[in-house]
Amino acid sequence: MKTALIDVGGGLRGVYGTGVLDKCLDLGIVFDYCIGVSAGAGNISSYLSGQRGRNYRFYFTYSFRKEYMGVKNFIKTGNFFNLDYVYGWLPTTKGDDPLDFDAMMAHPAEYIVVASEAESGKVRYFTRDDFALDKYDVFKASSCIPFFCKPVEIDGVKYYDGALSDPVPVQKALDDGCDKIVLVLTRPKDIIRSDKKDVTTARFIEKEYPKAAENLRARARRYNEGVALAKQLEKEGRAIIIAPDDTCGVDTMKRSKESLMQLYGKGFKDGAAIADFLKNDALIPGKA
Repeated sequence: MKTALIDVGGGLRGVYGTGVLDKCLDLGIVFDYCIGVSAGAGNISSYLSGQRGRNYRFYFTYSFRKEYMGVKNFIKTGNFFNLDYVYGWLPTTKGDDPLDFDAMMAHPAEYIVVASEAESGKVRYFTRDDFALDKYDVFKASSCIPFFCKPVEIDGVKYYDGALSDPVPVQKALDDGCDKIVLVLTRPKDIIRSDKKDVTTARFIEKEYPKAAENLRARARRYNEGVALAKQLEKEGRAIIIAPDDTCGVDTMKRSKESLMQLYGKGFKDGAAIADFLKNDALIPGKA
């Protein structure tokens, strides 16, 4: 039985997934396969390294720093989110909150990070082989929101957010042989995502990156299709969808400490259902 964890991210709404994964650490739940998109990829890294509470600090402390995100950053550098600060400084050995790289790499689970090639539009599934100590450009690529961030270049290829090409990678988990899937969303699961904002944003990048713009216009449809597939698997007993009943006012770039706390709490509470779903399929031997 191969168990999968999928965290789709969602900017600052990713704090919900942080609560879910902290609960998983408390319960001793271990997955065989983990795939993260955007902020979900960062969430999973701390889960794999066993650093409970680390993601919490990223949302409740660092995201309120001017270096992390803001209009001034956007005007000065063309990046609303300062990915060089978020993933190029904070998690490094000299940064404020180092990722336990050795522990992350030693975890037995397969680890996939989703990104989208800006020029070709193709999906890229990064693996552990693409990481090195203090080199976390993969996270930058997966979290690079079009227009609000410049594309992230890795080995001569430019990347945008993984959500453009595979926002809810349920089919990818099935293709890789997973039998049971835990899907963590950061919106209520019955919401049908609209493409209105994406269509508008696509106009700003279409001239330079037409394939990325095409992906952006298709993102809502792909998201809805991915959730629909998960719902079908849920009916068959092969998946469970962990999602908030509301987002507490948190959005991709909008937050307050009170709203973040509420959404984190929902994730921590909702994550308890994972143990019942997986039963003994994803538990550390000797732990309840």
